[in-house]
Amino acid sequence: MTEDDDILKLDLEGWEGPLDLLLALARSQKVDLKQISILALVEQYLVFIEQARSLRLELAADYLVMAAWLAYLKSGLLLPRDPEVEPSPEELALRLQLRLERLNAMREAGARLMARDRLGRDVFRRAAPEGLRTVRKARWTAEIYDLIAAYGRISARTRPVMHVVHDRQVMTLEAAIERVSALIGSTIEWASIERFLPDGASGTFRKSALASSFLAALELARQGRVELAQKSPFAPLYLRALA
Repeated sequence: MTEDDDILKLDLEGWEGPLDLLLALARSQKVDLKQISILALVEQYLVFIEQARSLRLELAADYLVMAAWLAYLKSGLLLPRDPEVEPSPEELALRLQLRLERLNAMREAGARLMARDRLGRDVFRRAAPEGLRTVRKARWTAEIYDLIAAYGRISARTRPVMHVVHDRQVMTLEAAIERVSALIGSTIEWASIERFLPDGASGTFRKSALASSFLAALELARQGRVELAQKSPFAPLYLRALA
């Protein structure tokens, strides 16, 4: 038998320190953590440490420090209180109880998280849908008329484009000034501007002659040769020669 066979090795179910041991002992009282007996908890912890030492279990330093502190707490709770010592043993016991409640809440929250469904073990993502491959095959059907029409469209795009502007009959401003100047000399009374249009003017030529005659009247008025009159907007325009 080797020396290692005499050493007792315990697996404490993931305990990380003396607080976890205290929490397990508090749970063994089978009461709410808010109603646990601190004295009974201290007694259980000290008994556990004594048993572990009797089994020659190599204890960590923090377990021994906790045992010493709990022994001090036990003595403070049993002996009459010293008013000069702060904090009081009752306050220390309350702090220990609150830390155990917080540790218990964290362990329960961790257990609930670990008990949830895990991605890849309990639940699985929906696989991405596979794309559909489209196979295109061109099939041409055309008759002689379609071929001729297609050739015509291609030929029209490549053929040089020539824009031809057709001449149209208009009255220039110079001709209008000359005509109005010649006619206004023989008119003494007011005359509508339509009287200065060429005879038989119609269509687009009449519109051109009217616009040119209007500009001619404005130019002659600027030169001081005629006088213009109009009763209201868009009313007929009258003009006469100045004396």
